[in-house]
Amino acid sequence: MAKKMDAKYEPLFTPWKIGNVEIKNRIVMCPMGGTSLFGWMEMTGNHFDKEAAKFFIDKAKNNVGLIIPGIAPIKSTYMGQWLYKNKKMFKQLKEFMEEIHKTGAKLFVQITAGMGRSFAIPTPLVMIHNMPIVRDILKPIINVPYQSASPSELPSRWSDKVKCREITKKEIEDIVDAFAKTALLCKEAGVDGVEVHAVHEGYLLDQFTTKYTNKRTDEYGGSFENRYRFATDIVKAIKETCGKDYPVSLRYSVESKVKGFCEGALPGEKYTEVGRDMKESEKAAKYLQDAGYDMLNADNGTYDSWYWAHPPMYMPQNCNLEDVAHIRKFVDIPVVCAGRMEPDVGAQAVKDGKIDAVGVARQFLADSEWVTKLIEGRLEDIRPCICCHNACFNMAHYKGVANAQSIYDASHISRCALDPRVMQSEKYKIVPAKKKKNIAVIGGGIGGMEAAMVCAKRGHSVTLYEKSDVLGGVFIAAAAPSFKEKDRALIAWYNREIKKYPEITIKLNTEVTDIESLGADEVIVATGATAKRPPIPGIEKGIDAVDYLLGKKTVGDKVVVIGGGLTGCEIAYDLALQGKKPAIVEMLNDLIVSSKICLANTSYLRDYFKLHKTPVYLESSVSEIKDKSVIIKHKDGTTTEYKCDSVVVCAGYKPNPIVAKGVHVVGDAKNVGNLRTVIWQAWDIAMKL
Repeated sequence: MAKKMDAKYEPLFTPWKIGNVEIKNRIVMCPMGGTSLFGWMEMTGNHFDKEAAKFFIDKAKNNVGLIIPGIAPIKSTYMGQWLYKNKKMFKQLKEFMEEIHKTGAKLFVQITAGMGRSFAIPTPLVMIHNMPIVRDILKPIINVPYQSASPSELPSRWSDKVKCREITKKEIEDIVDAFAKTALLCKEAGVDGVEVHAVHEGYLLDQFTTKYTNKRTDEYGGSFENRYRFATDIVKAIKETCGKDYPVSLRYSVESKVKGFCEGALPGEKYTEVGRDMKESEKAAKYLQDAGYDMLNADNGTYDSWYWAHPPMYMPQNCNLEDVAHIRKFVDIPVVCAGRMEPDVGAQAVKDGKIDAVGVARQFLADSEWVTKLIEGRLEDIRPCICCHNACFNMAHYKGVANAQSIYDASHISRCALDPRVMQSEKYKIVPAKKKKNIAVIGGGIGGMEAAMVCAKRGHSVTLYEKSDVLGGVFIAAAAPSFKEKDRALIAWYNREIKKYPEITIKLNTEVTDIESLGADEVIVATGATAKRPPIPGIEKGIDAVDYLLGKKTVGDKVVVIGGGLTGCEIAYDLALQGKKPAIVEMLNDLIVSSKICLANTSYLRDYFKLHKTPVYLESSVSEIKDKSVIIKHKDGTTTEYKCDSVVVCAGYKPNPIVAKGVHVVGDAKNVGNLRTVIWQAWDIAMKL
């Protein structure tokens, strides 16, 4: 008997209007950088992106009401081309819109004025920026001073070695004109509306509106009206060119949640707002509406408080709803709320008139069919987004390094750690195997399960061997903290999903010691990694991270965590949430020094430890573990004896493969990484067998 949707979700599936445009349901696919229909950061400059088009057609067919693709810079990041000058691109857009409309979905194109000081300048470009001769030579390709130009001379969010210059009045006027011309081309191509990016997230237009980033003395600075002039000039120009009935949405941050440059405010924290506070926001929302905006696509935060706009798993679910619902009282136009929105909470908020629609972004990467599954009452089949940002937005920053993200990743964001097919449909796809084989997979962690399922989808017979009595591997421990509810949901999803394949035989409590005895045509080794045990006197007194996380060993009130990487910081955070008193000892010059972990995630933890005065010893190491203390050795050679009840060792991991000729090794058994490396490697291997 077919399932049906739970009645509590029905408010999400009622029509609503933005201006004169009717949207069939209340689910808005929010924009994600890297999914622009006009390309993202390709060296060729702007173009019609067929991969993004394919991506959005798929979402439209899966019952999304309104789609808003990722930001399209009004002037391309590379090659500096104005969008409106590429007429061929808009002809292709017209054909695409005809396909979108066949599904009943609507689509707005989001256009950005620029990023200003929030331009996530990759580390190699910092050097170029500070070498005038080289910088001028490369200007036609990448013009960093233009991309990072800000309302006033400001410090970059990403590099203390970069000063962002003040944008000129002529450049502002050119951008306003370009918005109008581009919006008209979108209208002529059948696009249902445009979204202006943004008085939001600390991008260029938002920097103009906030006092701490706008020190101008001309008509674009000083008074409230002047600070919001750039944003209102744009909507007025669009309406004058396209007609007052053409819908224009605005991406909008209700509150900045900022204490100062590079200093965000955590949920519940008492602080002095230096950006837009609620009192100003009440006035601004109405002012922007009266200027001509037809919708507010809203959340909170700036790049200085990035965890509000890009919530990691540490942020509360529905974290922006209260503020967005409040601001809706001050406008007559529809308001959308985004930020870890859960469908049941969103549906109730729509029903209660608190918001008009629910904005969702990265859940569409983790599961492109989640709306369809919701309609069909198949919630257990929805693969959850775990808010890791490992592939969708892994812009990494730590002390001394601007944006550690590789240039390749910078131009290929909005991929998904959990599904490599996202925006990579030609590279990753299921192709039936030419010859069906018997495949053995050793290790029932995430990598082993993913490899087994991909092989099964291709038509192979698979036997999965797991030495313990459960599937999930080390990810079970990683998912243990209270704030990892989505990680636990992912493990449960894998356990349900893998049982759907009759081609897969699962053998628990089975440790493989002799590969030859398996009689398999191919063997995939996914045996994970083992914890490193540094040669510290008294190390036997320390508790391994996994033993702590699984509850095999308990800790006292004061706990020293050896290692300030992601695992160590998450354990310290978990301890703090329990009311314990953690301290972190890290050999490097910052916490979570990694090129793979997004600043939205790391800045939350760093800000949390700073706010709660968690002792953090950087450029230090534990030289001895005693019964009730540790000896901490500092960079200058001095030592500190720190009293504690327990020590948790988070010194990293090393691969633990079964060594044998002809096997295929994936995940941490090959190179210690994260879910992205584990899952993508599983596909890389399984697609070739």
